[in-house]
Amino acid sequence: MEHLPYRFTTPTGDAISFEFELHPETGSATRVYQLLDRVLYTLNHEIAVLGETHNGDLLQALAMAIAVRTEMIPADPELKRQLAQGVVDKALRSLQNAQHDVTPSGHA
Repeated sequence: MEHLPYRFTTPTGDAISFEFELHPETGSATRVYQLLDRVLYTLNHEIAVLGETHNGDLLQALAMAIAVRTEMIPADPELKRQLAQGVVDKALRSLQNAQHDVTPSGHA
């Protein structure tokens, strides 16, 4: 089972580290990393432009984007649904071991 280490620094300066389990048929762990980085960068940029965004609204939009991208796959509907569900479930399981490094705030 291959894993993808990933560290993300939030707009507030907090860092979160993950160990994502990759699907056995992952084509390129590097490409997965690059896409994840670009998606998160773009989301944060758009939220900064759009203003206040509820977390639930963001999660719904991401879930719907997964549904759209899943439907774009030219494959058996049940097979692609299982694939999407499986990779989402694996990603969410990584939350159990996510490490938070909070940046101290205040004055020196």
